[in-house]
Amino acid sequence: MDRKKLVVIIGPTAVGKTKLSIEIAHRLNGEIISGDSMQIYKGMDIGTAKITKEEMEGVPHHLIDIKEPDDDYSVAEFQETVRPLIDVIMDKNKMPMIVGGTGLYIQSVLYDYQFTESPSDPEFRKRLELELQQKGEQAIHQLLAQVDPESAKKIHPNNTRRVIRALEIFHCTNIPMDDHLKQQENKLLYDVALIGLTMDRDVLYQRINHRVDLMVKNGLMNEVKHFYDLGLRDTQSIKAIGYKEIYDYFDGKVSYDEALNQLKQNSRRYAKRQLTWFRNKLDVNWFDMTPPLKHEQMVDEIFSYIAGKLKL
Repeated sequence: MDRKKLVVIIGPTAVGKTKLSIEIAHRLNGEIISGDSMQIYKGMDIGTAKITKEEMEGVPHHLIDIKEPDDDYSVAEFQETVRPLIDVIMDKNKMPMIVGGTGLYIQSVLYDYQFTESPSDPEFRKRLELELQQKGEQAIHQLLAQVDPESAKKIHPNNTRRVIRALEIFHCTNIPMDDHLKQQENKLLYDVALIGLTMDRDVLYQRINHRVDLMVKNGLMNEVKHFYDLGLRDTQSIKAIGYKEIYDYFDGKVSYDEALNQLKQNSRRYAKRQLTWFRNKLDVNWFDMTPPLKHEQMVDEIFSYIAGKLKL
């Protein structure tokens, strides 16, 4: 029995995934599933570089604006939602496409990872959450570095939810989270064309800096202030890059310029981590998007690869 066909477009922030994915979707009669862990949140538009209705050009998009900013969201929930959604799109004789930059989310759909089997200890988790409140993010992250250095390298200290989850898995099994995932069958569930977009690092970093400047020009400060005034804190959404830095400014911890510089620096570091993760974890066919290049030419090249890979 033939496996279901799926197109996946990944790459670091600001590399140009949105524009290219729309062009490819038009050619494939595709519908796009967002593989971004932050664009799920309503009202968090500017800071997440969320695609606009105009930019969609009529291409249906899924998993955007599906959660309130104080809701949690997990990779297991993403997996549980996306697999049936792929079937729904295929039943309409359209091509499902996952587009985004959250690597573990995308990996969880492509491979047969069983998150429900991961062990848990609610009491241990509560103790860690209390310790987090008392000692802070770095202290909890240091605990992880002591028992599971590989996971500590991959999980940012700000992502306390994942840090605590990794500690919980180690506590229950005495096996690092990364090894726990490796023990599961690493077999693709789909006939997938996995496209990675990359770019000269200096050019990419310039684009990231410019994107932050545009976000500020388009009202990022007001967007973050809205959530700040609502008293939204200690949530998965507000810990995201683009929000936590501005919160520090509103809290009086840093100056306006320091906040923006930190936002740019964190975004650049995130892009670097994304590229490293994709190259280590997924079998990606990479396409260099460094200017000067003709966008239409790259669309042709990538479409030809997809057509050949999926035998369209």
